[in-house]
Amino acid sequence: MHELIPQRIQCPYCGEFIEILLDGSVEEQAYIEDCQVCCRPIGIHVVIDAEGVPYVEVTSEDEI
Repeated sequence: MHELIPQRIQCPYCGEFIEILLDGSVEEQAYIEDCQVCCRPIGIHVVIDAEGVPYVEVTSEDEI
């Protein structure tokens, strides 16, 4: 079963807060998702700790 974890992040381009869904069954993941407001590509790096708490780092296209 895949547990989806809602997480709010701030777009590094427009500064708006958006909600993404994280796959809680994967300990570490990195992917690109477009901002729902300005459509720019956000680099997302996620680490899920042993207690299931996600730590999310977002970067702009220049930092990917």
